[in-house]
Amino acid sequence: MKKIGYTIAFLIFNASFFANAQSGVKPNYSFSNLPVVAKTSFKTDTFSIVKYGAKSDGLTLNTKAINDAINACAKKGGGVVVVPKGLWLSGPIELKSNVNLHLQKNAILQFTKDFDQYPLVAGNWEGLPQMRNQSPISATKQQNIAITGYGIIDGGGDAWRMVKKDKLTESQWKKLIASGGLTSEDKKTWYPSEKTFKGASLKNPGEITTDKTADFYASIKDFLRPNLLVLTSCKKILLEGVTFQNSPAWNLHPLMCEDLTVRNVYVKNPWYAQNGDGIDIESCKNVLIEGSTFDVGDDGICIKSGRDAAGRKRGMPTENVIIRNSTVYHAHGGFVIGSEMSGGAKNIFVSDCSFIGTDIGLRFKTTRGRGGVVEKIFVKNINMKDIVGEAVLFDMYYAAVDPVPLTGEKRDAPKIQLVPVTEETPVFRDFHISNMVCDGASKAIFIRGLPELSISNITIDNFSVKATEGIDIQEAKNVSLSQINLVVDKANPLINIQNGNNINFSTINYNTAQLLFRISGDRNSAIKTSGLDAAKATNKTEFLAGATEKSLEINK
Repeated sequence: MKKIGYTIAFLIFNASFFANAQSGVKPNYSFSNLPVVAKTSFKTDTFSIVKYGAKSDGLTLNTKAINDAINACAKKGGGVVVVPKGLWLSGPIELKSNVNLHLQKNAILQFTKDFDQYPLVAGNWEGLPQMRNQSPISATKQQNIAITGYGIIDGGGDAWRMVKKDKLTESQWKKLIASGGLTSEDKKTWYPSEKTFKGASLKNPGEITTDKTADFYASIKDFLRPNLLVLTSCKKILLEGVTFQNSPAWNLHPLMCEDLTVRNVYVKNPWYAQNGDGIDIESCKNVLIEGSTFDVGDDGICIKSGRDAAGRKRGMPTENVIIRNSTVYHAHGGFVIGSEMSGGAKNIFVSDCSFIGTDIGLRFKTTRGRGGVVEKIFVKNINMKDIVGEAVLFDMYYAAVDPVPLTGEKRDAPKIQLVPVTEETPVFRDFHISNMVCDGASKAIFIRGLPELSISNITIDNFSVKATEGIDIQEAKNVSLSQINLVVDKANPLINIQNGNNINFSTINYNTAQLLFRISGDRNSAIKTSGLDAAKATNKTEFLAGATEKSLEINK
């Protein structure tokens, strides 16, 4: 009878699940009920690029041989295209359905620095339709594809990128200048060619518009740097084991893809590599990143979904993403959402990751004009060390600059003004962060929303942090911070709040504070604490710019 009962229960469960699926009921994802990512599967038939004429002498351009091997494999129903050990020079490669491009140990797939090998193609850059040089590796509308193995894929990016003087040593800068190219008038930026220099002087020159001719794009061709790997509208993808490095722009860029697995890859760029992101997951659905390492020149692991009106029109959020057991070294941010997030992002699960030496640990950025909703973001079990800027940052005033100012660089705080809420107003809400440790940061937590639409529903629980400064919350509501251990160098104030509503602090431990709370603005309310030892602070409160004492309750 017990077996019959189990069988009936099982059938009822499955009938209910099937009915919900058919009726469009969306699952309520959580760390105990994560999204499922479909896996790839390949035939065992192998196709060596050597049999198609490839030579590993570092001189022969193997573009045709490698593409011929991929096409032959695809025509026969798929299998494994093998890149043996050796150094293989190539131009752009296009992946095809049911093909696994496999790099054996000690295989280096080196993409040529001859720009003429990369034709201009219609693509996408930072969320907008753009003319770009064809990517070294690409695929469009393909299914069941993979890049696996143990080798290295090098994009030859140093030939493409402009470089800022402040990011190099004096000897490195002199060597770069001596290699050719030209510098800006202020001698602070190096450009590899006249075409790069011209493109950099124009506003959004690669954007595809009716007034631009083929001759115009050709005149700035070198500026239109390709991403190393671009996969567009593909399904069932596996990137495993391989090192992706030295990209002209972004390293890995899956765009509008489904069922992507990135496992045990190493993604690296020089720290001075402008736009040298690790991976930018844009408008993708069902993604797993695990066991991977990123050490790059811009954001490490980044979520995007299009920019401004173009992103809103596309209307494809990045959703159902799992990121776990991965490490980010140098990067502008360890885990990042934005700023091109106009299509939205939701159901993102980040756990058991380490950020070491990144500019910012958790970085959530946007700005007016983007629109889009970012919500249902879950982060837990994060270790951080030597974070240059903020350990945790929410900022709705992103200004397209490096997160940490260079030496001598001055930046003014954004002008605060109230504007109407429209479809261009971005939304950050429903973030849940827990179990973090940070050994070293300039600021523990920074939350800055817009006066017309606050950041809302943020919970941070169990966070131990050593930092120069404490907590700064501006234009936010429904924020809960609990079990926060702060060891700070400067605490004047320990906690700054500007126009915060329903802000709750529970069990906040700290070493010292000259001033405990600074409250400013005439739109503060329901700021409450419990379990806070206010006696350790030299001064408890300061109220400025219309703030009143009734907005704050300490241990009441």
